[in-house]
Amino acid sequence: MKSTIRIDDGQHAHKGALAHLAVTCIAALVAGAAHAEQPPPPCHPNPHAAFDREAVRHRGDIRRLPDQLQDRLERLAERPHSYLPIQAFAEADKPSQLFQYYLLATEGFEPNPFTARFPGINDQAMLTATGGNCGLPTIGAVRLVVEPKPGLPTDPNDVRAFIDVFTDLSNLFVINNESGWYEGWMIHDLQVPEVAAPRTDGHAQFGRMTAADAAAILAMGTHQNVPGQIFTMDGRAPHLPGSTDHFPDRQTNIVPIQLSMGALNCMQQTDCHGYWEFNYTTNWIHPLYELPFTGDIPGTFEAGNVGALSSLIPGSGPSGVKNSPINYGDNPNTAAILGGSGPRDPDKFDAEAAAQRENRQRFIPSGLAREIFLDTYVRIASFEPGIPFPRRLFDAYAAEVRRIDANGDGVISAAEGDVDTASDGYADNSRLFLPATAFRRFAVTREINDGLLAPRFAPSQRAWVLAGAVTSVTPTVPASTGRDGDDR
Repeated sequence: MKSTIRIDDGQHAHKGALAHLAVTCIAALVAGAAHAEQPPPPCHPNPHAAFDREAVRHRGDIRRLPDQLQDRLERLAERPHSYLPIQAFAEADKPSQLFQYYLLATEGFEPNPFTARFPGINDQAMLTATGGNCGLPTIGAVRLVVEPKPGLPTDPNDVRAFIDVFTDLSNLFVINNESGWYEGWMIHDLQVPEVAAPRTDGHAQFGRMTAADAAAILAMGTHQNVPGQIFTMDGRAPHLPGSTDHFPDRQTNIVPIQLSMGALNCMQQTDCHGYWEFNYTTNWIHPLYELPFTGDIPGTFEAGNVGALSSLIPGSGPSGVKNSPINYGDNPNTAAILGGSGPRDPDKFDAEAAAQRENRQRFIPSGLAREIFLDTYVRIASFEPGIPFPRRLFDAYAAEVRRIDANGDGVISAAEGDVDTASDGYADNSRLFLPATAFRRFAVTREINDGLLAPRFAPSQRAWVLAGAVTSVTPTVPASTGRDGDDR
């Protein structure tokens, strides 16, 4: 009986297939088609570059991808690595479908101590983000695929769709000290909403602004802020993050909403890989009231505000409900004070017994985060006119959470924030979530949050190490192979 190996679509192939692949690699080398990007001496190249490239090129989850994305994944495979780009397994009878991706590089944002040399500051220190493999450029790729599971939507614009996010990065050093790993962020930029009549209390409707708000923001700057456009804080043309930025006097004028893709820890060969499930149970944003305490807003560091506020005990912030650490802190016992199980577990989003669902969430749905930023930056006539930042942010956070928070504890629990729960006069909570397609940028940061859930130095780019813009894929293409062992 012939021995077999496992390649391509997760199916068995005879040794002849492996031999054919090896011949293909050799032929490519002879033909001069090999373009393996290897580190210079004294660093060591990947001796299997051609084989690894061909293995990835013909893999079932990659071979149908757009050329630009496929080329990037092959480039990652050629380099020294611990693991090839993550294999995407199907979680349904039909293949998962790629609908967007991001190509990442160390460009498009202000150089910082992680990516650049500053004389007298770090010119004698090891660079963590751009120093790996003797200076080989740091790059990455992020794939988003929708799972065609029975009973779930396959349109990625539908917030009820279940989506897998695969992140592959090359040339980031393993970080050993404190919490200094890396973290991925999908970014939505606040847009100017449409005009609608206010609620009976004078506040703008959800996702809208009043005519008075529209007139007030239109008068700013060069009149950039009209419905449908990216909102800018100065009313001028959008200034996206760029390499010529300089904190604090020149930086972006847009308002980002950053959704964490979780922490990444790199491997021995400086390659990092991450998997994230994007759906209405994970599409939640860090407590926005932490932002003025991360050092990103000009003047906050000088005022000694870094780390002065934390969301360790869930609540609705400085202007809202403050909860008892005994009731809302992480209880090490099995039975917590308010029922359920002890340590906080955001993954207990669903349960057959409602009392066992997590009720101490620290995050909020992404669409509600947008609503809070609309109050803070856009609704300057209909929401607390004349009240300065950051109190506007604190007040907006408390006010918008209150609309969803049924029991008045300042926390949006799993049940209260469920997409199918009715709230604030609406039949469900679908409005509270931004679809994956609304996140048009992606960034990777040094994860130096030091206990804060908000990204350190956001909304500036002082902790960024990689960034890239979205590329949409229409129509979608098959982007998985084999079958996941657990289709949940």
